[in-house]
Formats: sequence, C-alpha cells, structure tokens
Amino acid sequence: MAKLIGDLSRRDLLKSTALVAAGAVAAPAIVSRANAQSKFDWKRYKGEKIDVMLVKTPRGDLLQQHEKEFTELTGIEVSSEQIPEQQQRQKAMIEFTSGRPTFDVCMLALHVQKRLSYKGKWTDDLRPLINNPEMTNPDFDVADFGEAGMNFATQADGVINTLPHFVDFWMLYYNKELFAAKGVEYPKSMDEIITAASKLNDPSKGVYGFVSRGLKNANIPVWTSWLLGQGLETIDPKTGKLNTDGPEAVWAGEFYRKLNKEFAPPGTIGFNWNECQTSFMQGRAAMWLDGIGFATPLEDPTKSKVVGKVGYGITPPGPKAHHSAIFADGLGIAQMSKKKGPAWYYIQWATNKENQLRMLKAGAGAPARQSPFKNPEGTQSKTFAKDYFDCMAGSGKIGRPGLPQIIPVTEFRDIFGVALTNTLSGADVAAELKKATETFKPVLEKSEQG
Repeated sequence: MAKLIGDLSRRDLLKSTALVAAGAVAAPAIVSRANAQSKFDWKRYKGEKIDVMLVKTPRGDLLQQHEKEFTELTGIEVSSEQIPEQQQRQKAMIEFTSGRPTFDVCMLALHVQKRLSYKGKWTDDLRPLINNPEMTNPDFDVADFGEAGMNFATQADGVINTLPHFVDFWMLYYNKELFAAKGVEYPKSMDEIITAASKLNDPSKGVYGFVSRGLKNANIPVWTSWLLGQGLETIDPKTGKLNTDGPEAVWAGEFYRKLNKEFAPPGTIGFNWNECQTSFMQGRAAMWLDGIGFATPLEDPTKSKVVGKVGYGITPPGPKAHHSAIFADGLGIAQMSKKKGPAWYYIQWATNKENQLRMLKAGAGAPARQSPFKNPEGTQSKTFAKDYFDCMAGSGKIGRPGLPQIIPVTEFRDIFGVALTNTLSGADVAAELKKATETFKPVLEKSEQG
C-alpha cells in the first residue's frame, strides 16, 4: 500500500509529476492545499545559524555563491563546506555513525548512500514538513521534481529522507565529425552501437570506435547500462533477487567486453571516466558512454579538440527495454540536528526552481526538477547545442538506477568490477559473473539482517 504524504499518496504525487513533465497545466493537490492554508514565513528562523556539508562540485559552487541570497531571504546564516566526493562520503559515515554530526544539512549520493542512510537513520523523513503549510513555501511545487529523481529519494516504504538536487543521466557522447566522415548515423539500438563502432574504428589514424570505463569498480555502470537494455537491474528493487549471472547479465557482460576489447583505445582496462573523457576530447574516440555531467570540458576550447563537434545522444534501446542509467544526489536533514526548521528552509531554497534553473544555465549538470527544461532561459546556451538539453530531458523520462539500491553497494562494485575487468584479459564472462554472484550473495544477505 502506498504510504501517504498527508492525504496525498506517493502514486498520486508521481502522477502529478508526470503531468508536469508532459506540460500539463494542473496544480498538484499538495501545492494547492498549501496555498489555501499557508502561514509560511521565510523570516520564521531569523537569527539562526546552520551548518551544511556539500560535495565539491560545480553545483556546490553555485549554492555557495548564492548563500547571501538565502540569508537575506530568511535571516538564517549558513556555514557550508565542500568536500571532495570520496572524503565527503567517509566523513558522513563517521559523523552519522557517531550520533553527533557537526552539520544540519548533508548532501548524499543516493546511488551509494540511499539504503545506508535509511537503515542508519541518518536523515529525517521530510514528508511531515512537505505537508505542513506553515513550514513549506506554497510555491515550492514538489510535483515539479522529475520522477527519476523522486524515485531515487524515496525509500521502499515511502519515506522521503532526502530531496533530489541533481540527477546524472548516462548517455552516449558521439563525435559528429567522425560520424559524418564515414556516413554513419547515430545508433538506433544497442546492437547498432557495435556496428557503428566497427565502422568508425581506425587505429592506424589513432581513432577508436568506442571508449568506456574498464577500471574495476568504476566500470559497473557501463555493464548495468547494457543490462537495463534487457529490462533488468542487477538486483531487483522489489524482490531483492540477484540478476547478475543469468543470460541477460551474461549478454550485457559480453557486450561490455566486445566494445572495450575490440574498439577501445589501448589501456582501456585501466580507464576511469577521466581517461575516457580525455580520449574523447582529443578526438581519439568516436563514442563514449558516461554521465552527461562530464560534458562541460568537451566544449571548452582551451581543453578540447572537439568543440562544436559533440553529439549528445540518449542511450539507445536494448533488446527488451529502453532505459538510461541514472545517478543522483539529494539533500537531507540530519536526524540529530537541533535546527531542523532552518535546515528545511535551506533545502527548500537550495532545490527551488531558480537554483535548479541556475544549474542548467551554468552547465553544472542536470537539475532534478522538470521546469528548467521548459524554460527558454534554461535551454538557450552559448556553450551547448539543443541536443544537449534534449538528451537530458529525454533521458529523464526513461531513467532507472545505474547501481543497485543496497547497503553494500561498494562491495558490489568491487566484486563485480573485478569480474568484468577480468573478462578484458580473456576470462569467460559467464564463469566470472557466476563466481562474483556466489561471492556477493552472502554479503548481501548479511547486510539485510537486523
């Protein structure tokens, strides 16, 4: 049974979100109710001070640049800190586990910390605040958040313990100049990626048909992107069943191996996103599968040789389904915070329509809201062509998590990442995935106990 946000069910919320995404002009019930009964006051917590822990990203930069705006609006002083991703995750784990976090608001990587944060009771359920007209700005418009991001932020039982801030869609970068020179069209299916890669591959000229992550752990989203084309996630989010050594998983593993072994630059077995990005920027790869959040340097003439030549394509459909692997960050209120009201005001401001529009305009990634993509101001850019924005909007409609929503996601990436890397050295795909599945199964079962 769907949990309720007040008297609005999760299913109804998503229906409202879908209407917004489709351009419908219907005010969601949750927003209408807030307008009718609003006693909301931005100055309610004037004089308070909160601490915010962010991840070091262009999105964090934008929030910090405009913090004075929040203080002027609310009278709340913000002390924020940006920390590189891996260190920030470690700090969050240590401080939440201690029961005495030094921050009131925390940025969480939902593709890694979603289940961990819920089981550890790191952050509050936001539904009571969302549904309280005295605490939520009537213009906040929860239903404007895209379904992909809200699904990430919502736990299996309906608890919403973060609000999505950023969604990274995996898509296919392609070099339009190389495609045109060989008369190749953008792939209409995953199988056509192979066909295109074989036609575009020209090692004698230092050009390769395809590049993606080969490095263990980092390579998992490449494999899961292909598996989504079979309509499966590595772990079924409803049943908890592992889909990691069946025929579909093996097919995705063979697909991963073929592209990285036959059509990728030398050394791809050690490539993470940055090596892939460099290869593509230098015009040495015709296609690159990765997150759209890595796009900005490609259009920087001081760094890239492919400025103006980059195509941004939605991940092509697979044999059974059409999905884009997605990753997301969200903002949550620490359960142990003594300043939950001011913290919620900050989250409302940080994820409001204006800040989400700023993210899109700055090329800092894909906002979690839908409205920026409908705003001409957001999609008029001197840096990016129209297909960049079309790719984000289209990917958002078919997004599914690129990593399993489990507590031991790091162990999952390590175990299966090694298996996939081994296949690039000649190991049998089916045997490697079977061994990895047998190794990981008890780890998963233990994590779900208690």
